[in-house]
Amino acid sequence: MPDPSDDLPPPSPHPEADRQLPVGDEIFLDHVAHFVRDSDAASRALARCGFAPTPLSIQVSPDPAGGARPTGTGNVTAMFARGYTEVLFKTSDTPLSREFDAALDRHAGLHLAAFAVADAQMAHRRLASAGFRVRELLRMSRPVETAAGLSTAAFTIARVEPGVMPEGRIQMLTHHTEQAVWQPRWLTHPNSAIGLIDIVIAVADVEEAAQRFARFTGRAVTRTPGGALLRLDRGGVYLVSHDRVTERLPEVAITKLPFMAGYALRVQSRAAAEVAVDQADLEWRAIDDGIVAAFPTELGEGAWFFVESASALPWRR
Repeated sequence: MPDPSDDLPPPSPHPEADRQLPVGDEIFLDHVAHFVRDSDAASRALARCGFAPTPLSIQVSPDPAGGARPTGTGNVTAMFARGYTEVLFKTSDTPLSREFDAALDRHAGLHLAAFAVADAQMAHRRLASAGFRVRELLRMSRPVETAAGLSTAAFTIARVEPGVMPEGRIQMLTHHTEQAVWQPRWLTHPNSAIGLIDIVIAVADVEEAAQRFARFTGRAVTRTPGGALLRLDRGGVYLVSHDRVTERLPEVAITKLPFMAGYALRVQSRAAAEVAVDQADLEWRAIDDGIVAAFPTELGEGAWFFVESASALPWRR
């Protein structure tokens, strides 16, 4: 059977895009999200680990009758010069928050990976034409405080039906308010984090997941020992077998597949990251040119990879 990814463009030999938002047909790994029960505890845990979390914010979507209605979730974020990390929590009972509850019942931790595109509506059409069962476009917003006063962060999300991407809430979005989301005052972190690189997902069938993610992202797959890497125009997705990830990441107890096991962050200083995780009393260890640190309990199961360069990541070598 031919591999669908064979018809996709090969990974670009050029350096990754060095901008916050994509243009044209670019696709970035925009953010990942921890699903948690206690937002205040999660925010304090982020700060303890050397991040500068934003204030809590409640998400809303347009109401057909006018105005806005709560989506049922809220967030806290750690914003980077490139991408961000999100903590999601439940705020009310809605269809979306019930999906959130179902994920949280499996385990606390990573359940979302969002890819930024320039045109979510076009991405929505492409996903449908690629055979994915899609949901209606979702327009969401949340109030944000800025140095100049209250503003709004707005974005449009292209989603697939639950279960189509069993790894979690895998979606594409277009940001409409870059300045409100990436405010300079939130971009400096004691652990020196400056960018989201890759998400690591343990799967039962690497080949099946790789072909499906290739269709989803429109990008080619590079096979690795025990896994597969999808290099995007910025960031990527590393799909890895259970045996390989448990061998390389013993800090994380993976009880059920698929499982979002962690993500890699670029830091300005490995030493600063070491100080932060050590002071937070996390379980951590050194790897070649970087460190691996287990998430604190408040953020769920999983681990961070802190590196000064993406090329230091074992799966990118």
